[in-house]
Amino acid sequence: MAGPLQGVRVVDMTSVGMGPYATQILGDMGAEILKVEAPEGDVFRTTAPAASPGMGPAYLNLNRNKRSVTLDAKQPEDREKLLQLIDEADVFVSNVRPAALKRLGLDPVTLCERSPRLIHCSAVGFGQDGPYAGNPAFDDIIQALSGLADLQGRNQGGPAYVNTIVADKVAGLSLTSAISMALYERERSGLGQSIEVPMFETLVAFTLIEHLSGHTYVPPLGPMGYSRVLSPQRRPYRTSDGYIALLPYTDAQWQRFFTLAGRDDLAADPRYVSAVSRAQNFDALYQDLADIVVEFSTERWLSMLAEADIPHSRVNTLEDLFEDPHLKQTGFFQQMEHPTEGTVVVPSIPLRFSRTPGEIRNLAPRQNADHDLI
Repeated sequence: MAGPLQGVRVVDMTSVGMGPYATQILGDMGAEILKVEAPEGDVFRTTAPAASPGMGPAYLNLNRNKRSVTLDAKQPEDREKLLQLIDEADVFVSNVRPAALKRLGLDPVTLCERSPRLIHCSAVGFGQDGPYAGNPAFDDIIQALSGLADLQGRNQGGPAYVNTIVADKVAGLSLTSAISMALYERERSGLGQSIEVPMFETLVAFTLIEHLSGHTYVPPLGPMGYSRVLSPQRRPYRTSDGYIALLPYTDAQWQRFFTLAGRDDLAADPRYVSAVSRAQNFDALYQDLADIVVEFSTERWLSMLAEADIPHSRVNTLEDLFEDPHLKQTGFFQQMEHPTEGTVVVPSIPLRFSRTPGEIRNLAPRQNADHDLI
């Protein structure tokens, strides 16, 4: 069976990370995605290394299950072609700044009056009712402004970026959810609507889930920041020959770990006997954990911890993922033949539907590969 979004048509005028990630997920789930690029193309086409110009790896990994056309919306003839495509669509999604969309007649008021069932989605940097509305927004900017860089750097001597485009991807997931919810609501009301998904506010909400902490209350009951996550001792632990991840969580798991390590003294330590007492002593607890783990080899720990049913894992490098036994057995990485780029590695669709599974129908297109559609 086709994916759950079969029959949904999306005109996608987004580029870089946030928007393309969202529309790729919709495409994986069966939606028909028409990627509309300006003549200069999506800037992520230029990422390196690339087998051929305009087909960089980040672009390939964000734009499967799409068709590509090139239109210059500033030109009247191309703008009219774009409007005709939107007339036939269920969803129009764009990360063009709202002021520019309005100048082009592509704003939500104009388009939703023209097509009352249209879902108009703006992927923006900032909510349009605040003073940052017109500011440019990229992942580094949002990581810094949202407090995420501060959090990441608290144990590193200064602010630091997370080593992935986390702002783009988190906001992209929210964008996917928003579009899906609007499609569901339209089935009941018969009407479309406009949606705004701002990166900044989305990342602040995402970051503060655990880190609002004591400031959840008025007046505050303590500082901001979840102490367990911010402990400088929270990290993969060094073994005698490598590293492991280890996180006893419940009272029973901590007791089993201390018994396994031959540390009955720590099992009886009043600082560690309950979740409440551990929460007040994370730094000391994790330092004791590190001192214990370094005594044995990685393989010995993996064996002992598995037998004791204590949460743990090996620490994979990026390269190790290709040999990870779980990913290999589930067929997560696929080799597929791209019509112009040769054999490429494609991560599979992680979402599983029992009746209407997603499908990789086509790989990321060359720019304007589907010009016949206009």
